[in-house]
Amino acid sequence: MPKLWSDTVDEHRREVRDAVLDATAQLVHEQGLRAVTMSEIAAKAGIGRATLYKYFADVETILFAWHERQIVAHLAELARVRDQAEEPLLAVLEAYAHITGGSRQHHHGGELASILHRDHRLAHAHRQLHQMVCELITVEVRAGRVRRDVAPEELAQYCLHALGAAGELSSKAAVSRLVSVTMAGLRGVS
Repeated sequence: MPKLWSDTVDEHRREVRDAVLDATAQLVHEQGLRAVTMSEIAAKAGIGRATLYKYFADVETILFAWHERQIVAHLAELARVRDQAEEPLLAVLEAYAHITGGSRQHHHGGELASILHRDHRLAHAHRQLHQMVCELITVEVRAGRVRRDVAPEELAQYCLHALGAAGELSSKAAVSRLVSVTMAGLRGVS
């Protein structure tokens, strides 16, 4: 098979997959999780039901794929922020807190979150995030800007748990205050 044909087919498949993921997210947002059907998703994505079933077995599988795409995008964004910031630790913690704060609107309460957060891929992403934050804290510890009396692994865990509360906050200002409090805890008494 010519390479050009393979690239075209792969691109088409990605476009169909993305259309399905976007359509599902929009329908869940509009109607709620339990109201969405495969037929509605196919229609919204502009494909036939048979085509949809070639890609995904059910709505839950689509939601897991959508969530995985979101996680990958968030990790890539955090890496970009880290690589471009003058203060990488602060920048990553701020970006993570704002992502966490913004994710509440995408999860439509506890029902969708409870489904998405039982996915094993979330644990892998959390380990990657923990590793990124731990590495940034280690750099700060060596530079003397972060407390030395607690292991970087524990400090990273502290940051991620503390900033997880951003999902419950109602404003960007509140999220920024939470980041400031978390940074103060990192600086602590060494």
